[in-house]
Amino acid sequence: MKVLIIEDEKPAARLLQRKVEKLGLQVLELLHSVEASIAWFETQPHPDLIFLDIQLSDGLSFEIFEAVAIKSPIIFTTAYDEYALRAFKMNSIDYLLKPIDEEELEAAVLKFKSRSETVVQPSMALDFETIRKLLINPVDRTYKQRFTLKVGQQLKMIPVDTIECIYSENKGTFLHTLDNRTFLLDQSLEQVEQELDPSAFFRVSRKFIIPLKAIKEIQVHSNSRLKVLLPSYHAEEIIVARERVGEFKEWLG
Repeated sequence: MKVLIIEDEKPAARLLQRKVEKLGLQVLELLHSVEASIAWFETQPHPDLIFLDIQLSDGLSFEIFEAVAIKSPIIFTTAYDEYALRAFKMNSIDYLLKPIDEEELEAAVLKFKSRSETVVQPSMALDFETIRKLLINPVDRTYKQRFTLKVGQQLKMIPVDTIECIYSENKGTFLHTLDNRTFLLDQSLEQVEQELDPSAFFRVSRKFIIPLKAIKEIQVHSNSRLKVLLPSYHAEEIIVARERVGEFKEWLG
């Protein structure tokens, strides 16, 4: 796999190059600006994969795509906060948060290798304008205030401030409320996560999303993990995944 690294900080670009090459990938070029990137794409065949920083030395990297039709998958390398990361998730783009962890880098590369083996993607159809707006104007973003669900022959509105947890089970997504009621949602957990305010809700594992206001107690669990206790949900232990513990503690403030 031939990759291109676009990163304005030269030491960071060289470090990423060493990590990528350890995974057996060939780095074609290290580029550090919008201008240099546009010039490169105008004369070179597109790589199998691009590692792309957001803020380059002469502007936002999205300016590259205004000048060139990119045909390669992209992994963003970014130092933006959790709110900005929502932009990448909503557009089905993978990302690595700086400083880049080698295990996360390897997982991202394996993900794209798997995709390339099973899916033919002739071009990238990414909504860069939406991403740009979400990055530049975070205060303009709005999040879901209520879920409207069909219960029998009626529609029921569940305000988000009454949610105790949201979880996946047997390929279904369920919403559990503070008054100990459970409802089936017609969305995936990933879709629900994208609609919720990340300052109020946190995805502690692949299975659970919990709101800050519903946390009753946090206990130290095995293997450097944490266990979260909620007021009424007791069907299954809610364990913060080990790789999410640090971010979870930061989210708690």
